[in-house]
Amino acid sequence: MKISTLTFSDDGDIPNHPAWPMIVYQGVIGADVADAALAFEALFARHGWGDGWRNGIYAFPHYHSNAHEVLGIAAGEALVRFGGASGREIKVGTGDAVLLPAGTGHERLTASADLLVIGAYPPGPRCDLKRAGEADRLQIRQRIGKAARPAQDPVKGDSGPVLTMWAV
Repeated sequence: MKISTLTFSDDGDIPNHPAWPMIVYQGVIGADVADAALAFEALFARHGWGDGWRNGIYAFPHYHSNAHEVLGIAAGEALVRFGGASGREIKVGTGDAVLLPAGTGHERLTASADLLVIGAYPPGPRCDLKRAGEADRLQIRQRIGKAARPAQDPVKGDSGPVLTMWAV
């Protein structure tokens, strides 16, 4: 597995997280796994990440101001813009996962017809859905700053990069 990070600045419309990087895990689930969706669900649940769903990635810029989110790519591939209009386009594919700290913008630009994403959240409030240009900017940024660091990394548990890269 290869792990990398990206940090994005507040662009005025998409706040992104002021301190914590987005974490990209390439090759979390191997091609030999029969059901990658079940594997991602079990992995996330084992590390305390729940309230999960199966779907895709919205095709408009959005973020969550009160919760972190992990996306596991169970099938297919997608080109996703992370960080808002001035962010970065990244291709994700089967077996990859992306951990978005609260406030991190994401938007699907293109996807294969078989794209299946497994999403999950750490314990805490039910996530909200915010779009670019939200009016209550100050309150949103305050909520982002109050989203606590998860107790465990969704992919690596108590030895994952969340515990070393997301300072408290």
